[in-house]
Amino acid sequence: MTEVTAASTTSASLTPRHIWTRTRGLLFALLVLAAAGIALATVRSGDQHGRLDPRSADRYGSRAVAELLKERGVSVHVVTTLDEATAQVGPETRLLVTSPDLLTPHQQNELHAATADSAGRTVLLAAGPDSVGTLAPGVRAESTGPVAARAPQCSLSAARNAGTAETGGFRYSSNGPGFVACFPSGGLPTLLLVERGTTDTVLLGSPDLLYNDRLGNQGNASLALQLLGSRPHLVWYLPSLADTSAAAGNGGDGGAGGAGAHNDRSFADLIPQGWLWGTLQLTLAAVLAAIWRARRLGPLVTERLPVAIRASESTEGRARLYRRANARDRAADALRSATRTRIAPLIGVPPRDAHSPRTLVPAVSARINTTSTDLQDLLFGPAPSDDAALVHLADQLDTLEREVRTS
Repeated sequence: MTEVTAASTTSASLTPRHIWTRTRGLLFALLVLAAAGIALATVRSGDQHGRLDPRSADRYGSRAVAELLKERGVSVHVVTTLDEATAQVGPETRLLVTSPDLLTPHQQNELHAATADSAGRTVLLAAGPDSVGTLAPGVRAESTGPVAARAPQCSLSAARNAGTAETGGFRYSSNGPGFVACFPSGGLPTLLLVERGTTDTVLLGSPDLLYNDRLGNQGNASLALQLLGSRPHLVWYLPSLADTSAAAGNGGDGGAGGAGAHNDRSFADLIPQGWLWGTLQLTLAAVLAAIWRARRLGPLVTERLPVAIRASESTEGRARLYRRANARDRAADALRSATRTRIAPLIGVPPRDAHSPRTLVPAVSARINTTSTDLQDLLFGPAPSDDAALVHLADQLDTLEREVRTS
Protein backbone atom coordinates (compact mmCIF):
# COMPACT_ATOMS: atom_id res chain seq x y z
CA MET A 1 0.00 0.00 0.00
CA THR A 2 1.28 3.42 -0.93
CA GLU A 3 1.93 5.87 1.97
CA VAL A 4 1.71 9.60 1.71
CA THR A 5 4.15 11.77 3.67
CA ALA A 6 2.43 14.63 5.51
CA ALA A 7 3.71 18.10 4.99
CA SER A 8 5.34 19.89 7.89
CA THR A 9 2.59 22.49 7.90
CA THR A 10 -1.04 21.42 7.50
CA SER A 11 -4.38 23.15 7.36
CA ALA A 12 -5.19 21.74 10.80
CA SER A 13 -2.16 23.29 12.48
CA LEU A 14 -2.82 26.06 15.00
CA THR A 15 -1.75 29.46 13.78
CA PRO A 16 -0.88 32.43 16.04
CA ARG A 17 -4.21 33.98 15.10
CA HIS A 18 -6.09 30.86 16.23
CA ILE A 19 -4.15 30.79 19.51
CA TRP A 20 -4.91 34.47 20.14
CA THR A 21 -8.61 33.93 19.36
CA ARG A 22 -8.82 31.08 21.85
CA THR A 23 -6.92 32.75 24.70
CA ARG A 24 -7.90 36.40 24.46
CA GLY A 25 -11.04 35.94 26.55
CA LEU A 26 -9.09 34.24 29.34
CA LEU A 27 -6.34 36.86 29.20
CA PHE A 28 -8.88 39.67 29.39
CA ALA A 29 -10.55 38.05 32.43
CA LEU A 30 -7.18 37.66 34.17
CA LEU A 31 -6.34 41.29 33.41
CA VAL A 32 -9.63 42.51 34.86
CA LEU A 33 -9.16 40.31 37.95
CA ALA A 34 -5.63 41.61 38.50
CA ALA A 35 -6.73 45.23 38.08
CA ALA A 36 -9.60 44.72 40.53
CA GLY A 37 -7.26 43.13 43.07
CA ILE A 38 -4.75 45.97 42.80
CA ALA A 39 -7.51 48.58 43.12
CA LEU A 40 -9.03 46.84 46.13
CA ALA A 41 -5.65 46.47 47.82
CA THR A 42 -4.88 50.14 47.19
CA VAL A 43 -8.20 51.28 48.63
CA ARG A 44 -8.05 49.05 51.70
CA SER A 45 -4.35 49.39 52.45
CA GLY A 46 -4.74 52.95 53.65
CA ASP A 47 -7.61 51.97 55.95
CA GLN A 48 -5.81 49.17 57.75
CA HIS A 49 -2.27 50.50 57.93
CA GLY A 50 -1.33 52.16 61.23
CA ARG A 51 -4.57 51.49 63.12
CA LEU A 52 -4.48 53.50 66.38
CA ASP A 53 -0.87 54.44 65.67
CA PRO A 54 -0.14 58.01 66.85
CA ARG A 55 2.30 58.36 63.94
CA SER A 56 -0.29 57.48 61.27
CA ALA A 57 -2.36 60.08 59.42
CA ASP A 58 -4.68 57.43 57.93
CA ARG A 59 -8.38 57.57 58.76
CA TYR A 60 -7.92 54.85 61.40
CA GLY A 61 -4.67 56.28 62.70
CA SER A 62 -4.38 58.50 65.80
CA ARG A 63 -1.92 61.16 64.80
CA ALA A 64 -4.45 63.96 65.34
CA VAL A 65 -4.94 63.26 69.05
CA ALA A 66 -1.18 62.80 69.51
CA GLU A 67 -0.52 66.23 67.99
CA LEU A 68 -3.13 67.83 70.26
CA LEU A 69 -1.50 66.23 73.30
CA LYS A 70 1.92 67.52 72.25
CA GLU A 71 0.50 71.04 71.92
CA ARG A 72 -0.61 70.75 75.56
CA GLY A 73 2.89 69.78 76.67
CA VAL A 74 2.29 66.03 76.93
CA SER A 75 5.09 63.84 75.55
CA VAL A 76 3.87 60.82 73.60
CA HIS A 77 6.21 57.82 73.63
CA VAL A 78 5.25 54.90 71.35
CA VAL A 79 6.30 51.40 72.50
CA THR A 80 5.62 47.97 71.01
CA THR A 81 6.96 45.63 73.71
CA LEU A 82 5.78 44.86 77.21
CA ASP A 83 9.20 45.52 78.73
CA GLU A 84 9.26 49.06 77.30
CA ALA A 85 5.73 49.73 78.53
CA THR A 86 6.24 48.51 82.11
CA ALA A 87 9.60 50.25 82.42
CA GLN A 88 7.99 53.69 82.05
CA VAL A 89 4.89 53.41 84.24
CA GLY A 90 4.77 55.77 87.22
CA PRO A 91 2.84 58.58 88.91
CA GLU A 92 3.70 61.07 86.13
CA THR A 93 2.70 58.72 83.33
CA ARG A 94 -0.45 57.61 81.59
CA LEU A 95 -0.32 54.19 79.92
CA LEU A 96 -2.57 53.57 76.90
CA VAL A 97 -2.95 49.94 75.76
CA THR A 98 -4.53 49.84 72.30
CA SER A 99 -5.21 46.09 71.99
CA PRO A 100 -5.32 44.37 75.39
CA ASP A 101 -6.78 41.17 73.93
CA LEU A 102 -3.57 40.60 71.93
CA LEU A 103 -1.63 40.11 75.16
CA THR A 104 -1.03 36.57 76.35
CA PRO A 105 -2.08 35.58 79.89
CA HIS A 106 1.54 35.89 81.02
CA GLN A 107 1.82 39.40 79.54
CA GLN A 108 -1.46 40.43 81.16
CA ASN A 109 -0.25 39.31 84.57
CA GLU A 110 3.05 41.17 84.10
CA LEU A 111 1.28 44.34 83.01
CA HIS A 112 -1.18 44.23 85.88
CA ALA A 113 1.61 43.68 88.42
CA ALA A 114 3.58 46.63 87.02
CA THR A 115 0.62 49.07 87.06
CA ALA A 116 -1.18 47.98 90.26
CA ASP A 117 0.89 50.26 92.57
CA SER A 118 2.22 52.77 90.05
CA ALA A 119 -0.01 55.65 91.22
CA GLY A 120 -0.74 56.32 87.56
CA ARG A 121 -3.57 55.65 85.15
CA THR A 122 -3.96 52.85 82.61
CA VAL A 123 -6.38 53.26 79.72
CA LEU A 124 -7.52 50.03 78.04
CA LEU A 125 -9.15 50.25 74.61
CA ALA A 126 -11.81 47.63 73.76
CA ALA A 127 -10.69 45.20 76.46
CA GLY A 128 -12.78 42.07 75.95
CA PRO A 129 -13.34 38.88 77.95
CA ASP A 130 -9.85 37.66 77.06
CA SER A 131 -8.13 40.39 79.08
CA VAL A 132 -10.47 42.39 81.27
CA GLY A 133 -10.58 39.81 84.08
CA THR A 134 -6.82 40.10 84.64
CA LEU A 135 -6.18 43.77 83.86
CA ALA A 136 -9.27 45.01 85.75
CA PRO A 137 -10.24 42.49 88.46
CA GLY A 138 -13.90 42.58 89.39
CA VAL A 139 -15.01 43.73 85.93
CA ARG A 140 -16.76 41.65 83.27
CA ALA A 141 -16.98 42.46 79.56
CA GLU A 142 -20.48 41.99 78.22
CA SER A 143 -21.82 41.93 74.65
CA THR A 144 -20.80 44.67 72.25
CA GLY A 145 -23.04 47.43 70.92
CA PRO A 146 -22.89 49.99 68.11
CA VAL A 147 -20.80 53.14 68.37
CA ALA A 148 -23.06 56.16 68.70
CA ALA A 149 -23.23 59.60 70.30
CA ARG A 150 -24.07 59.14 73.99
CA ALA A 151 -24.41 61.41 77.00
CA PRO A 152 -22.04 60.77 79.95
CA GLN A 153 -24.72 60.35 82.70
CA CYS A 154 -22.05 60.06 85.40
CA SER A 155 -20.09 62.14 87.93
CA LEU A 156 -16.69 61.75 86.24
CA SER A 157 -15.44 65.27 85.55
CA ALA A 158 -13.66 64.32 82.30
CA ALA A 159 -16.88 62.85 80.92
CA ARG A 160 -19.09 65.72 82.11
CA ASN A 161 -16.75 68.34 80.63
CA ALA A 162 -16.63 66.51 77.29
CA GLY A 163 -20.41 66.13 77.11
CA THR A 164 -21.84 63.91 74.37
CA ALA A 165 -19.19 61.62 72.80
CA GLU A 166 -19.16 58.69 70.39
CA THR A 167 -18.77 55.55 72.46
CA GLY A 168 -19.88 51.93 72.17
CA GLY A 169 -18.29 48.56 71.65
CA PHE A 170 -17.87 46.46 74.78
CA ARG A 171 -20.12 47.15 77.72
CA TYR A 172 -18.89 46.47 81.26
CA SER A 173 -20.45 45.31 84.50
CA SER A 174 -18.92 45.40 87.98
CA ASN A 175 -19.79 44.79 91.63
CA GLY A 176 -18.78 46.74 94.70
CA PRO A 177 -17.36 50.24 95.29
CA GLY A 178 -14.58 51.98 93.39
CA PHE A 179 -16.30 52.06 89.99
CA VAL A 180 -17.60 55.04 88.00
CA ALA A 181 -19.84 54.09 85.06
CA CYS A 182 -20.32 56.50 82.13
CA PHE A 183 -21.90 56.63 78.68
CA PRO A 184 -24.39 53.79 79.23
CA SER A 185 -25.63 51.62 76.37
CA GLY A 186 -28.53 49.29 77.10
CA GLY A 187 -28.13 49.91 80.84
CA LEU A 188 -24.40 49.08 80.93
CA PRO A 189 -21.50 51.56 80.71
CA THR A 190 -19.19 51.79 77.70
CA LEU A 191 -16.66 53.75 79.78
CA LEU A 192 -15.78 52.46 83.23
CA LEU A 193 -13.32 54.00 85.72
CA VAL A 194 -11.84 51.51 88.20
CA GLU A 195 -10.24 53.23 91.21
CA ARG A 196 -7.77 51.35 93.39
CA GLY A 197 -6.22 53.77 95.86
CA THR A 198 -3.93 56.16 93.96
CA THR A 199 -4.07 54.00 90.82
CA ASP A 200 -6.96 53.90 88.42
CA THR A 201 -7.86 52.06 85.23
CA VAL A 202 -10.13 53.37 82.49
CA LEU A 203 -11.96 50.85 80.31
CA LEU A 204 -13.18 52.30 77.00
CA GLY A 205 -15.43 49.88 75.10
CA SER A 206 -14.46 51.17 71.64
CA PRO A 207 -11.40 53.06 70.36
CA ASP A 208 -13.36 54.91 67.66
CA LEU A 209 -13.17 58.35 69.26
CA LEU A 210 -9.34 58.25 68.92
CA TYR A 211 -9.43 57.73 65.14
CA ASN A 212 -8.35 60.67 63.00
CA ASP A 213 -11.64 60.81 61.09
CA ARG A 214 -13.76 60.79 64.28
CA LEU A 215 -11.77 62.95 66.66
CA GLY A 216 -13.59 66.13 65.59
CA ASN A 217 -17.08 64.67 66.16
CA GLN A 218 -19.15 65.59 69.21
CA GLY A 219 -16.98 65.78 72.36
CA ASN A 220 -14.54 63.07 71.24
CA ALA A 221 -11.46 65.31 71.28
CA SER A 222 -12.26 66.75 74.70
CA LEU A 223 -12.83 63.31 76.23
CA ALA A 224 -9.63 61.90 74.67
CA LEU A 225 -7.50 64.80 75.89
CA GLN A 226 -8.85 64.61 79.44
CA LEU A 227 -8.42 60.85 79.70
CA LEU A 228 -4.89 60.83 78.24
CA GLY A 229 -3.47 64.28 78.95
CA SER A 230 -3.74 64.72 82.72
CA ARG A 231 -0.09 63.72 83.22
CA PRO A 232 3.04 65.09 81.46
CA HIS A 233 3.95 61.73 79.89
CA LEU A 234 1.86 59.31 77.82
CA VAL A 235 3.13 55.83 76.97
CA TRP A 236 1.28 54.63 73.85
CA TYR A 237 1.55 50.82 73.90
CA LEU A 238 0.86 49.04 70.59
CA PRO A 239 1.01 45.31 71.44
CA SER A 240 2.89 43.32 68.84
CA LEU A 241 2.78 39.61 68.07
CA ALA A 242 6.54 39.80 67.56
CA ASP A 243 7.12 40.73 71.22
CA THR A 244 9.45 38.12 72.77
CA SER A 245 7.68 38.43 76.13
CA ALA A 246 4.67 36.67 74.57
CA ALA A 247 6.61 33.39 74.59
CA ALA A 248 7.95 33.82 78.13
CA GLY A 249 5.90 31.91 80.66
CA ASN A 250 3.60 30.63 77.96
CA GLY A 251 3.19 27.29 79.63
CA GLY A 252 2.97 28.68 83.14
CA ASP A 253 0.43 30.90 84.90
CA GLY A 254 -2.99 31.14 83.41
CA GLY A 255 -3.96 34.44 84.99
CA ALA A 256 -7.14 35.40 86.76
CA GLY A 257 -10.65 35.85 85.52
CA GLY A 258 -10.89 35.61 81.72
CA ALA A 259 -7.12 35.65 80.97
CA GLY A 260 -7.09 31.99 80.05
CA ALA A 261 -9.66 32.58 77.33
CA HIS A 262 -6.86 32.89 74.74
CA ASN A 263 -6.61 29.10 74.73
CA ASP A 264 -10.34 28.77 74.02
CA ARG A 265 -10.35 30.57 70.68
CA SER A 266 -11.66 28.58 67.77
CA PHE A 267 -9.88 28.19 64.45
CA ALA A 268 -12.34 30.61 62.82
CA ASP A 269 -11.38 33.32 65.35
CA LEU A 270 -7.73 33.07 64.31
CA ILE A 271 -8.41 33.55 60.58
CA PRO A 272 -7.94 37.18 59.47
CA GLN A 273 -11.01 38.89 58.07
CA GLY A 274 -9.31 39.38 54.70
CA TRP A 275 -9.11 35.62 54.17
CA LEU A 276 -12.86 35.30 54.65
CA TRP A 277 -13.48 37.92 51.95
CA GLY A 278 -10.97 36.20 49.68
CA THR A 279 -12.69 32.83 50.16
CA LEU A 280 -16.05 34.42 49.35
CA GLN A 281 -14.67 35.93 46.14
CA LEU A 282 -13.11 32.61 45.07
CA THR A 283 -16.38 30.80 45.76
CA LEU A 284 -18.30 33.33 43.66
CA ALA A 285 -15.75 32.98 40.84
CA ALA A 286 -16.07 29.18 40.97
CA VAL A 287 -19.88 29.40 40.77
CA LEU A 288 -19.71 31.75 37.78
CA ALA A 289 -17.19 29.48 36.06
CA ALA A 290 -19.46 26.47 36.66
CA ILE A 291 -22.43 28.32 35.16
CA TRP A 292 -20.32 29.39 32.18
CA ARG A 293 -19.15 25.84 31.50
CA ALA A 294 -22.51 24.17 32.24
CA ARG A 295 -24.22 25.86 29.32
CA ARG A 296 -21.77 24.12 26.96
CA LEU A 297 -22.50 20.63 28.27
CA GLY A 298 -25.44 18.30 27.73
CA PRO A 299 -26.47 15.79 25.05
CA LEU A 300 -26.66 16.67 21.37
CA VAL A 301 -30.14 17.32 20.02
CA THR A 302 -31.02 16.29 16.48
CA GLU A 303 -33.24 18.74 14.64
CA ARG A 304 -34.30 19.38 11.07
CA LEU A 305 -32.36 22.15 9.41
CA PRO A 306 -34.40 24.96 7.83
CA VAL A 307 -32.09 25.06 4.80
CA ALA A 308 -30.01 22.56 2.90
CA ILE A 309 -26.30 22.63 3.74
CA ARG A 310 -23.67 21.28 1.40
CA ALA A 311 -21.83 18.22 2.61
CA SER A 312 -18.47 19.98 2.32
CA GLU A 313 -19.62 22.79 4.61
CA SER A 314 -20.98 20.35 7.17
CA THR A 315 -17.74 18.37 7.08
CA GLU A 316 -15.64 21.50 7.45
CA GLY A 317 -17.77 22.73 10.35
CA ARG A 318 -17.46 19.44 12.18
CA ALA A 319 -13.72 19.41 11.57
CA ARG A 320 -13.38 22.88 13.09
CA LEU A 321 -15.32 21.75 16.15
CA TYR A 322 -13.02 18.75 16.52
CA ARG A 323 -9.96 20.96 16.18
CA ARG A 324 -11.24 23.50 18.72
CA ALA A 325 -11.79 20.70 21.25
CA ASN A 326 -8.51 18.93 20.33
CA ALA A 327 -10.66 15.82 19.77
CA ARG A 328 -8.24 13.96 17.49
CA ASP A 329 -9.46 10.63 18.84
CA ARG A 330 -13.07 11.34 17.79
CA ALA A 331 -11.97 12.67 14.40
CA ALA A 332 -9.84 9.58 13.77
CA ASP A 333 -12.71 7.28 14.79
CA ALA A 334 -15.06 9.09 12.39
CA LEU A 335 -12.58 8.81 9.49
CA ARG A 336 -11.89 5.11 10.12
CA SER A 337 -15.57 4.25 10.60
CA ALA A 338 -16.56 5.97 7.35
CA THR A 339 -13.76 4.20 5.44
CA ARG A 340 -14.72 0.78 6.81
CA THR A 341 -18.38 1.41 5.92
CA ARG A 342 -17.50 2.30 2.31
CA ILE A 343 -14.96 -0.45 1.56
CA ALA A 344 -16.88 -3.32 3.21
CA PRO A 345 -19.39 -3.84 0.38
CA LEU A 346 -16.59 -3.52 -2.19
CA ILE A 347 -14.88 -6.63 -0.86
CA GLY A 348 -18.01 -8.62 -0.11
CA VAL A 349 -18.15 -8.07 3.67
CA PRO A 350 -21.69 -7.76 5.11
CA PRO A 351 -22.52 -4.38 6.72
CA ARG A 352 -22.88 -6.00 10.13
CA ASP A 353 -19.23 -7.12 9.96
CA ALA A 354 -17.84 -3.89 8.53
CA HIS A 355 -16.45 -2.85 11.93
CA SER A 356 -15.18 -6.25 13.01
CA PRO A 357 -11.37 -6.53 12.78
CA ARG A 358 -11.52 -10.35 12.50
CA THR A 359 -13.68 -10.18 9.38
CA LEU A 360 -12.72 -6.94 7.66
CA VAL A 361 -8.92 -7.00 7.96
CA PRO A 362 -8.35 -10.45 6.35
CA ALA A 363 -10.77 -9.58 3.52
CA VAL A 364 -8.99 -6.31 2.72
CA SER A 365 -5.57 -7.94 3.01
CA ALA A 366 -6.56 -10.63 0.52
CA ARG A 367 -7.93 -8.02 -1.86
CA ILE A 368 -4.93 -5.68 -2.08
CA ASN A 369 -2.16 -8.02 -0.89
CA THR A 370 -1.13 -6.02 2.19
CA THR A 371 -0.06 -7.34 5.62
CA SER A 372 -2.79 -7.64 8.22
CA THR A 373 -0.70 -5.81 10.81
CA ASP A 374 -0.55 -2.61 8.73
CA LEU A 375 -4.28 -2.78 8.01
CA GLN A 376 -5.06 -3.43 11.68
CA ASP A 377 -3.17 -0.28 12.72
CA LEU A 378 -4.67 1.76 9.92
CA LEU A 379 -8.34 0.76 10.33
CA PHE A 380 -8.46 0.04 14.09
CA GLY A 381 -5.32 1.64 15.50
CA PRO A 382 -4.79 4.20 18.31
CA ALA A 383 -5.62 7.88 18.10
CA PRO A 384 -3.06 10.15 16.39
CA SER A 385 -0.69 12.01 18.69
CA ASP A 386 -0.93 15.39 16.93
CA ASP A 387 -2.67 17.18 14.06
CA ALA A 388 -0.01 16.20 11.53
CA ALA A 389 -0.50 12.53 12.36
CA LEU A 390 -4.26 12.95 11.95
CA VAL A 391 -3.82 14.43 8.47
CA HIS A 392 -1.41 11.63 7.61
CA LEU A 393 -4.02 9.07 8.74
CA ALA A 394 -6.66 10.68 6.51
CA ASP A 395 -4.32 10.50 3.51
CA GLN A 396 -3.57 6.82 4.18
CA LEU A 397 -7.28 5.99 4.46
CA ASP A 398 -7.96 7.76 1.13
CA THR A 399 -5.13 5.79 -0.50
CA LEU A 400 -6.47 2.53 0.92
CA GLU A 401 -9.97 3.20 -0.38
CA ARG A 402 -8.66 4.02 -3.88
CA GLU A 403 -6.61 0.80 -3.97
CA VAL A 404 -9.65 -1.25 -2.91
CA ARG A 405 -11.81 0.32 -5.61
CA THR A 406 -9.23 -0.17 -8.39
CA SER A 407 -8.17 -3.70 -7.44
